[in-house]
Amino acid sequence: MKSLEIVGFKRANLGKTDAKALRLDSQVPCVLYGGTETVHFSVPAILFRELLYTPEAHIVDLNVEGTHYRAIVQDSQFHPVNEMLLHVDFLELEDGKEVKMDIPIKYVGVSPGVLAGGKLVSVLRKLKVKATAENLPDYVEVNISGMELGKSIKVSAVETNNFTILTNPLAPIATITIPRALKGELAGNK
Repeated sequence: MKSLEIVGFKRANLGKTDAKALRLDSQVPCVLYGGTETVHFSVPAILFRELLYTPEAHIVDLNVEGTHYRAIVQDSQFHPVNEMLLHVDFLELEDGKEVKMDIPIKYVGVSPGVLAGGKLVSVLRKLKVKATAENLPDYVEVNISGMELGKSIKVSAVETNNFTILTNPLAPIATITIPRALKGELAGNK
């Protein structure tokens, strides 16, 4: 899995007014939990561009005033109107301990339904996965080479390797839709 380094600074004061002052200074209040201690720190907002505004999953190497932690993003909060990043929660990774994370889906193969004129419609973009830190995949491969017109592929059809998928097994990942022009041709042939 890809790794990304983020440098943070410990927060002396906690609370609403200090958090607002940090945000006005283009800093994002953050918290790291899951380890021996909870660490409150702030990070320049610009450093989250490669981490949060991308479909890829990352392990974060946190450097908080010289102390290094391995973590993943557990949650991020945005302002409802102006989309400003308000807060980020990190979960510290420990060897042998399983974590839950949303992993992006990657389609492999060529669908006969698409070759026949259908359109691949992606319903899910990520799957919730549970695994140890060293077994977290960069992406979950979904083979679409058996999908015909009008068919869909469900979560239960995905092969797992050293990880468990927590998303509902009956949920559809993608569907091959039949365009209107092709529906007319199919109806005319009957």
